Amino acid sequence: MANQTTKKKSPINFGDQRFIVFLVIVAMCIFFALMSPSFRKYTTLVSILDYSYYIALMSIGVTFPLITGGVDLSIGTGLICYSLIGGFMVTHYNWPVVAGILLTVLSGALIGLLNGSLVAIMDIPPFLVTLCTCMITRGLGSIVVGGFGITWPNASQPGGWFRSIFKITLEDNTKIPIGIIWVILLVLLMSYVLNHTKVGRYTISIGSNKEAARLSGVNVRLYHIIAYMISGVFAGLAAIAYSAVFATVQPGTGAGFELEAIGGAIIGGVSASGGYGSVTGSLLGVFVICIMKTGLPFIGLQANWQQIITGLVLIGAVLIDVIKKKRIG
Repeated sequence: MANQTTKKKSPINFGDQRFIVFLVIVAMCIFFALMSPSFRKYTTLVSILDYSYYIALMSIGVTFPLITGGVDLSIGTGLICYSLIGGFMVTHYNWPVVAGILLTVLSGALIGLLNGSLVAIMDIPPFLVTLCTCMITRGLGSIVVGGFGITWPNASQPGGWFRSIFKITLEDNTKIPIGIIWVILLVLLMSYVLNHTKVGRYTISIGSNKEAARLSGVNVRLYHIIAYMISGVFAGLAAIAYSAVFATVQPGTGAGFELEAIGGAIIGGVSASGGYGSVTGSLLGVFVICIMKTGLPFIGLQANWQQIITGLVLIGAVLIDVIKKKRIG
């Protein structure tokens, strides 16, 4: 009997894009720390995390439409719109903060339902649908607040407790960014949904081959709508994070947030053409963008260079996806 040797499978897949992105994050942190002593400060870490919460939450949600082969461009201006609507009811009509938070998330879910219905039932291209709702939410938020900014209750006011969900301030004014705990818990939850539930399996099958999924008995319209509602709900949660971290929410802003969330998902391994992706990868991709945007000013590169480098990184991520698909094909 011939001797047989069994190769043990490594617990770490070194070819996995998520592992590569993790190494990129480590390399970036080392590079910026060596180039600038100021980057090593604790306040820099807090700044990165503050900026990452709402982008990460949007990226978690938009992962689902992206995997179906679609996109959601409404989440950036939607975030601002939902925050303005919820905050307006809290500050002008004395709603409890809990009610304002629920309204904020519900607003996102309704826009997600609208997006999903137009894409799945009316068969309108996702890019066009969500571009339209992007413009609608941008205008709607401004109309609701009359063009003025909204300030949710601060930490010292009644109802200001919601700010401590994401950041606790100690007596010596030290900031503890606990929001990352909630982000990680939501990543774990949605990873389970994507990998171990019908919603996730059917989302992936729709992105892989929509017609084959339909012929195999999948209710393509329903699960398409659910994917966009998930994106809307997480845009609403991102609105809460944004309201908790920043002092004032200004109408007419938010354009471009969606590109960072979508970019983070693609950098993290979500296929640009659908059918594949992971929520953990999306989170890692967001941190690449957040660390880069925070770190580049420390080495003297300002906004224009940040945009150029971010664009080049995204092109690289898309090229990796194309090369992988050609090899599989």
